[in-house]
Amino acid sequence: MWTSALPHLALGLAALSGTTLAASYDDIPAIEAYGQHFFYSNNGSQFFLKGVAYQENYSPNGTSNNNASTQYTDPLSDASKCSRDIPYMKELFTNVIRVYAIDPTQDHDDCLEQLASADIYVIADLSEPGTSIDSNDPEWTVALYTRYTAVVDALAKYNNVIGFFAGNEVISSQNQTAAAAFVKAAVRDTKSYIKSMSYRSSMGVGYATADVPSRDELAHYFACTPGDDNTTSIDFWGYNVYSWCGDSNYETSSYGDRVEFFSDYPVPVFFAEYGCIEGVTGGATHRPFTEVAVLYGNMTSVFSGGIVYEWFYSDNEYGLVAINDNTVSPYPDFTSLKSQLAKVTPSSTQSSAYTPSNTAPACPTVGGTTWAAAPSPLPPVVNPSLCSCEVSALTCNVVSDDTDSYAAIFDYICGVSEDYCDGIAHNATTGTYGALSGCNAKDQLAWVANQYYEAQSDKASACDFSGLASTQSPTTASTCEALISAAGTNGQGTVVSPTGQQGTAAASSTSDGAAMSMMSTPAFFDFGKVLFVGYVITALVSGAGMLML
Repeated sequence: MWTSALPHLALGLAALSGTTLAASYDDIPAIEAYGQHFFYSNNGSQFFLKGVAYQENYSPNGTSNNNASTQYTDPLSDASKCSRDIPYMKELFTNVIRVYAIDPTQDHDDCLEQLASADIYVIADLSEPGTSIDSNDPEWTVALYTRYTAVVDALAKYNNVIGFFAGNEVISSQNQTAAAAFVKAAVRDTKSYIKSMSYRSSMGVGYATADVPSRDELAHYFACTPGDDNTTSIDFWGYNVYSWCGDSNYETSSYGDRVEFFSDYPVPVFFAEYGCIEGVTGGATHRPFTEVAVLYGNMTSVFSGGIVYEWFYSDNEYGLVAINDNTVSPYPDFTSLKSQLAKVTPSSTQSSAYTPSNTAPACPTVGGTTWAAAPSPLPPVVNPSLCSCEVSALTCNVVSDDTDSYAAIFDYICGVSEDYCDGIAHNATTGTYGALSGCNAKDQLAWVANQYYEAQSDKASACDFSGLASTQSPTTASTCEALISAAGTNGQGTVVSPTGQQGTAAASSTSDGAAMSMMSTPAFFDFGKVLFVGYVITALVSGAGMLML
């Protein structure tokens, strides 16, 4: 490890303070996706990502991590850290950073100004630990929508924000492909929100995949447009790839296969993470980065560069620098990366000379064990007002916050009649969804409890469930009437998208603290009515004794 003398502090740490730069993020040209490439909006020259993953004390591998105790540090809220690190980033010719979790309640002006002054752009993941789409029990919910739109609200004003990832490695095995439908719903609703708020249209929404067996189907699924509906398709595709280890080559790393596969892809593709540490001579901090010459050489007709994983050295042994007593100490692979990037001159084109010709791929077909997400319909649009409106209009409501007890009630009611639970269904394989499938578990349980209660001729004893529920006087505000009508009495209707700002007002800080817990409905709802039969016997034998009906 060595400490750079930084002989060219042309950036000037003093000049990097927010008070000096006068909102330079307003002036930096936006980056636009056009066909298969990125371009500068001001002059149409092609943009290649030369990036680094920038998130301290955080492991992003798979957004199925919903551990409510996980903490993270917002990398864009501490101006002093940005001032410390940006000059070193520029030694690496960095023009983009990827951040995995920001706190939308914090002020990001200073760091974004510093980055813009250094011609550095940002791609931000929308999730956070504790608030992300679960790989094994996926849902697209009000809590997720609120979090995602809050991040959009927080970063929309900065011209140097290229866009967002709606998911990172959510699907990592063959039995998780159903989760793709919920991520694609997140893409759809985030794109719709950006448009409804009249935010900058060049801000895109994409997905970052691991190098997994289903990667080809995933790439097709997120780019396909059933019925020519491009409102659901991604704007760019991130590929986390670690197949080039040490002094590998184009063939052994399968880079050539990836170029061939994506040669006709309709949106920009780039390495959202790269930089293998396996089998590297000298150890993890001695990565030679020989793949750089290829990535920015004969791959540039298809790939738009990449983002090295990662800036901060951590327990996983990835990291270009160590931070000790607020001092940056680069590792040997920092020097290797710098040397490799200094030699590349990507072949580029002007947007004016480029006419996109690639079209959306066909959607993968549901079947067997390889793909389980129907392309259409997707999970319904999340409208936060629907859930509160419906709960207020119920006669039987859940009054307990004891979420550990909810599963048994779900089991019982849905076992008695699956029709009671149609309004909360979320089956990605059949494309069967209820209008309330995006509500939280308490609101969903209240809905099904009320369905059961009404079917029992409104007997008071049918709304108790060992004290978890009780009757109330239903109320319906005038603003709720249209939503409730659209959802339907069985909860299988279609509800419109919400209007106005959704994320900022409801956002709460989860950085450097406990993330919000997300209790979801039992996983068996993902697979349709057939599995409810298995719950009937249990419910009838033990449920009546346990539940005070």
